[in-house]
Amino acid sequence: MRRLAFSAVLFLFAVSTAPAAEPITIGETVTIRSDIMDEERTLLVSTPPGYEQSGQRYPVLYMTDGDAHLTHTRGTVDFLVGNGLMPPMIIVGVANTDRTRDLTPTRASLVGRDGTPREFPTSGGASRFLDFFEKELFPYVESHYRTQPYRLLAGHSFGGLFALNALFTRPAMFEAVIAVGPSLRWDEDLPLRQARSFLGDRNELNATLVVAMANEERDDPRPTRLDQLEKILQESSVEGFEWQVRRMPDETHGSAVLRAHYWGLRRVFAPWQLPADESGAFAGTLVDLKAHYEKLSKRYAFIVTPPENTVNQIGYQFLGRGDSEGAIAAFRYNVELYPDSANVHDSLGEALEGAGELSEAFSCYSRAVDNAAAVGDPRLDIFKTNRDRVKDQL
Repeated sequence: MRRLAFSAVLFLFAVSTAPAAEPITIGETVTIRSDIMDEERTLLVSTPPGYEQSGQRYPVLYMTDGDAHLTHTRGTVDFLVGNGLMPPMIIVGVANTDRTRDLTPTRASLVGRDGTPREFPTSGGASRFLDFFEKELFPYVESHYRTQPYRLLAGHSFGGLFALNALFTRPAMFEAVIAVGPSLRWDEDLPLRQARSFLGDRNELNATLVVAMANEERDDPRPTRLDQLEKILQESSVEGFEWQVRRMPDETHGSAVLRAHYWGLRRVFAPWQLPADESGAFAGTLVDLKAHYEKLSKRYAFIVTPPENTVNQIGYQFLGRGDSEGAIAAFRYNVELYPDSANVHDSLGEALEGAGELSEAFSCYSRAVDNAAAVGDPRLDIFKTNRDRVKDQL
């Protein structure tokens, strides 16, 4: 594997005492041979920050037009994760070869608003491309990266058409679909016909669909095709199926993707955020925290573990309110979840020291030092200071 050519690079003005600037990479390019497509396919794979150190497993977001959308989508995901609004995620962008061939479900022309048909001679290969996803891409990603059994698909324009087609023809492949500016006019409104047939024949579906549209239909008579799709969705009564249609009339067909991915991910992971009080602090007990993540695990069908930083912050919230018992319980829980972390042991040591439990605090600080030394943690000297301070009091 080689490092991404599209990595974002932080340029620093050189000064005589400054260290050499290092590139900031967001992933890697991978080339795999596809027997189904009879060609080599390039993947752009971005793992979340801390992936190499965590040992955790992650949901996977698959994207068409990956080379166009990986950078901004990685930023959107990390921003939402940092605000506690969704889980960290692996992103797999599939680069194009013959885009029209792969993303269109039928061999067809597309009639423009002026009534002129536009021919697409290579169109109609979406079914084979879905075979590639299902039989080659998924097995590759899931054998080479630590994944959870939760897949999302995001596509734009013909990619949005492909995403809708995937949901309506192979609903078991993805748990969530984000279709941005989908080509609803394709093959005499094929997506609308697929939606009516698919939703009319199903009783239940554990999936989420988000359809976003910019100003593409601004001059079309009402009801527009998006209006019609929304009505089909409104009239459906499929248990477990969640959906949202989002209009962005101030965006263009090309500019809508960034905001659509933001709102699409917000909708897919709407239950993710912890309940908070007016100050933004967690509004609940440790029991409430555990119950929240148990609900998420049930909702998304994979085990969702509270992030280390989240539990630690809650522990310090308890400590700040003078609830030493609650803080110690939270920090103990974090130690149970992340025993190899130096910081969780140090935090538990701090709470125990404040409660006068110096012997156990010393043990915790010592474990923090050992863990930090093992991985070269830059906070090692701080942990040593805490350990030695308590040692002198024993």
